[in-house]
Amino acid sequence: MFKPFVWIACLAPFALLFYDGFTDNLTANPIEKVTNTTGIWTLRFIVATLAITPLRWLTGINRLVNYRRVLGLFAFFYGAIHFTIYVVTTFFIEGFSNFDASGLGADLVKRPYITAGFVAFVLMIPLAITSTTGWIRRMGGKKWNLLHKLIYLTALAAVLHYFWKVKLDATYPVYYGIGVGVLLGFRVWRHFAKKRASEV
Repeated sequence: MFKPFVWIACLAPFALLFYDGFTDNLTANPIEKVTNTTGIWTLRFIVATLAITPLRWLTGINRLVNYRRVLGLFAFFYGAIHFTIYVVTTFFIEGFSNFDASGLGADLVKRPYITAGFVAFVLMIPLAITSTTGWIRRMGGKKWNLLHKLIYLTALAAVLHYFWKVKLDATYPVYYGIGVGVLLGFRVWRHFAKKRASEV
């Protein structure tokens, strides 16, 4: 019922970027603006995806799970834009026919925040590919759920990427880190609470 509104809300940041580009309002450094904006929205959608299950547990509204896939796919959508801009603007020398693969490799080794961001993006790829109902049937629910726990590592890597990238004020990365920690901690607490209850 609410999916069209969720899609509109998820596309709004992209639409605003497009509008700012069309009206020449992307600041003095448009590439940096688009890169930073898509990066932060990737992290926000990752956190929102993580929040669905605890919200479902707390509220008892099981249909919330219907929105988890959409949020996860939009996390990948913005992450793909973020990563593509970084690669294209940094490692394609003199056109798309000259890709500086060695430069990318050196960046991944030398700069920890690039490494963390790369790990976060790579981990999202199998999650996006296997997000359909067809893949759940092919893999079986148990294996599918196990694979999709990669979202936990994705979230941690994304927070590290943001934290290590910020040079002066790490306030916002810390806030996101606390949010991710709470969401993961809640899952751990529930796991052991259910285990204790089953032993009684």
